Amino acid sequence: MISILESTSVAISCILCSVLLGFSNAAPTYNVVKFGAKGDGKSDSTEAFIKAWQSACANPNPATIYVPKGRYLLRNTNFRGPCKRKVTFLINGTLVAPEDYNALGNSGFWILFNHVENLVVSGGKLDGKGAAFWNCRRSGKSCPPGARSMTFNWVNNLVVSGLTSVNSQVSHLVMNTCNNVVVKNVRLIAPEQSPNTDGIHVERSTGVTINGCTLQTGDDCISIGDATYNLFISNIKCGPGHGVSIGSLGKTVEEKGVENVTLTNAIFSGSDNGVRIKTWARPSNGFVRNVVFQNIVMDKVKNPIIIDQNYCPNNQGCPGQTSGIKISEITYLNINGTSATPEAVTFDCSPSNPCRGIKFQDINLTYKNMSATSSCKNIEGTSSGTLVPESCL
Repeated sequence: MISILESTSVAISCILCSVLLGFSNAAPTYNVVKFGAKGDGKSDSTEAFIKAWQSACANPNPATIYVPKGRYLLRNTNFRGPCKRKVTFLINGTLVAPEDYNALGNSGFWILFNHVENLVVSGGKLDGKGAAFWNCRRSGKSCPPGARSMTFNWVNNLVVSGLTSVNSQVSHLVMNTCNNVVVKNVRLIAPEQSPNTDGIHVERSTGVTINGCTLQTGDDCISIGDATYNLFISNIKCGPGHGVSIGSLGKTVEEKGVENVTLTNAIFSGSDNGVRIKTWARPSNGFVRNVVFQNIVMDKVKNPIIIDQNYCPNNQGCPGQTSGIKISEITYLNINGTSATPEAVTFDCSPSNPCRGIKFQDINLTYKNMSATSSCKNIEGTSSGTLVPESCL
């Protein structure tokens, strides 16, 4: 008969054996340096990162990829799923794009995650080295399309937290066909004159939350494309940049809509726009409905509140110059501050599909210490509370 002391000794020995033999259930960590990555900013670490990803992705337990301090040069990097369990990408260093923008080719992406369930990207910095590409664009020369710094395609249950991205060639972060996403405490920075450097672009995605982000860009701080549903944005700082834009929508006839979008507790500083809805002046089956813009401060913003349904670059391809996008049930509540132009509120809606159900409440926007102005075309709605400028609804 085995004594209690002997039983305890056997149990402890079995546990130690399991740990020594690698049978522990502890989440494994894959350090990219152990796969050959070098944090000198010059050595190509692409293959090392891919190998670390493949190991983590194939692990039957939740796994972490660790990027220690240093600067890691990456070419186009495709982190492809599906993975067996949750993967956490913990970045303490900086991921650096090649100096030569041609090295990223015509793919349109620099770092891509696709077909992944349960992914966390935490901390670190992305340096997109965009300046040379922007100069190419400005010169009128033949240039590649540009690479988005970090793109998520078909990624569900995603958290992006504490990431800083600077000088992206084009957009910093893109969520395309994703569900259940949280983006929090990220900083996305590019010069005011850098072309098409959107901060966060969301399209064909459902259940995205963006919170506590600082967005200083050369294009939209946040842009919202078609088939975006249940988007919640809070506690953001935007500027410079082109504001928070729904659109442009309606470039094609068969396009899905945008529905259930909330922006609350935001500060816009020196941006070209504040809150904007923008559509092509073309036939389309799309829509924008159930949107709330509330608790917003504008500081010297050129177009604090704008709906523009007459977007048509070079006046080409816009028969009848009228938009098919149907805009309805849009609420503007408690928006205060200053406009950089005399007209703080511009509603230029479609003559064939007027904006409907627009609600305007407690708006106070001034221009040079005087009341700003507003203009309305093809719009139906109601207004109440403090209204500066005087409502044109």
